[in-house]
Amino acid sequence: MPTFPMERSSACPYAPPDALRELAAEAPVSRVRIWDGSTAWLVTGHAEQRIALSDPRISVDEHLPGFPHQSHAMAETLEHRPLTIFNADAPDHTRIRRMMTRAFTARRVLAQRPVIQELTDDLIDTMLAGPRPADLVTSLALPLPSLMISNILGVPYADHDFFQEHSGVAVDRFATPEQSAASGQELGGYLARLIEAKRTDPADDVLSDLAGRVTDGELAIADAALMATVLLIAGHETSANMIALGTLTLLQHPDQLALLRDDPEPAAVATAVEEMLRYLTVPHTGQRRIALEDVELGGVTIRAGDGVIVALPAGNWDPVAFPDPDKLDLGRAAAHHHAFGFGIHQCVGQQLARVELQVVYGTLYRRVPTLALAVPPADLEFKHDALAFGVHQLPVTW
Repeated sequence: MPTFPMERSSACPYAPPDALRELAAEAPVSRVRIWDGSTAWLVTGHAEQRIALSDPRISVDEHLPGFPHQSHAMAETLEHRPLTIFNADAPDHTRIRRMMTRAFTARRVLAQRPVIQELTDDLIDTMLAGPRPADLVTSLALPLPSLMISNILGVPYADHDFFQEHSGVAVDRFATPEQSAASGQELGGYLARLIEAKRTDPADDVLSDLAGRVTDGELAIADAALMATVLLIAGHETSANMIALGTLTLLQHPDQLALLRDDPEPAAVATAVEEMLRYLTVPHTGQRRIALEDVELGGVTIRAGDGVIVALPAGNWDPVAFPDPDKLDLGRAAAHHHAFGFGIHQCVGQQLARVELQVVYGTLYRRVPTLALAVPPADLEFKHDALAFGVHQLPVTW
């Protein structure tokens, strides 16, 4: 029985692992073994993923016996994770999500676009004025989404080294339970103190909104801090990886990079971003679920209590949904991808991520048309150990 997650090919690390694609070609739902020796159903077909991610009989309740946890650390630190948008089913999920979405509506995010553009230009200016080669991760990919989520939440960006370090532990598949628990407590305590301070000195930000809910008795301070932790980590990790990994991918597809650089029309850039999201799908270790009842899916019967893993990269490379999926085509209509998940648990911050990527992809290659890798691709270190795929560093020159 195959073990999930599979290793990516060093020849083409952006693509889903060869073993995963072979498994997907055989059947849209199959059995795999995970890190603790248990087995789960792996959903690889695009259509089947939509069913699995929207069927209320398939739960995200990670406290149920048989849940296919991401790692040893996730399994051993359950007591530190009360209900969140990640592990709550409706109606609890609906209640929690409603508290978190006000700042991330399409209208409010679009209003932030000039800020994102200004920050992007400033970061590029600083990179161009500095030494060559430059690391695109630390120059642009990580600072931009970190600045934006800091501003939206009300977290001092001056503390970015602290929260980026602990965010890295949170998304590390191989972190020990002790490391995960200690890091979570550090970050949660930090955010709890900020929320407490905003109860008496509020501002127009998410932490102040959460602080008001604490004052009103709607939330405990620990629950508010946990919500803030989820938003802070998710708000910069995925976008940062997409900016750097996307740039690397485009540099290795110069024909597609030329299309993006030479057609600055917002609609064309937006279409290109959706295809990049499909092609790369940085959340690569699977959406984890458990069946509450027997469910027929993809020609098999998933029994109540069986673990379910939805392999998003496989669904986004399903040739039925995306013909010639291994071809990067920035003109492709790919908005039906699952890079942000599907159903009620879709990423809360997906609109913010989209605008950040549209601004960066529409600006960086136009302003730096000679951008190039400063090292051989084989020298790059990829984030095989993280829940979100990417590169640790991306040395570039121009």
